[in-house]
Amino acid sequence: MSEPKHQIRALHTDSTVTVYQAYAPEIGLPAARDGRFPAAWKRDRMTWIKPSFLWMMYRCGWARKEGQETVLAVEITREGFEWALRNSCLSHYERGLHPDRASWQRRLKRSPARVQWDPERDLHLRPLPHRSLQLGLTGEAAERYAEEWIVAVEDVTALAHAVHDRVRDGELEAARQLLPAERPYPAGDALLAHLAG
Repeated sequence: MSEPKHQIRALHTDSTVTVYQAYAPEIGLPAARDGRFPAAWKRDRMTWIKPSFLWMMYRCGWARKEGQETVLAVEITREGFEWALRNSCLSHYERGLHPDRASWQRRLKRSPARVQWDPERDLHLRPLPHRSLQLGLTGEAAERYAEEWIVAVEDVTALAHAVHDRVRDGELEAARQLLPAERPYPAGDALLAHLAG
């Protein structure tokens, strides 16, 4: 059975959801050590969180891209994650979902979070037909993320390299066994209705 086009898949528990980010070591290493972002982390910039490990690998080049050498698994509260979804706007105008372009622009300006649905990736980082959620946080959302929602921060750079090594060696089943156990997140239609364009 094929995957729904828009569905959040994530590693999650009854109270938390894991998202991924990649940073230069001077941000990533202190964040993993202390369980919170260091003073050098810019709160006034939009920060993008991704529930898909493989999409993060696509974005950071298996933790090899400059400035993205440290991959973090950030466990946050489901309450915070869902607040961000409820208070977010699609990052692009979607005819039929928004009354008109001006309405979408007004909503985007006042939303502390924005959503992009980008193609999910396979182990070779090739695009798949279904989409993966990227959630951009700014203003109040970024502040809440940094100060209230984070439960734990783990450096998973070694995992990124281990999966990549197995993919490179053609050991796809071994690579698959290492991946985080992502499964559909029980967001419900009401939470995604304004986002599934």
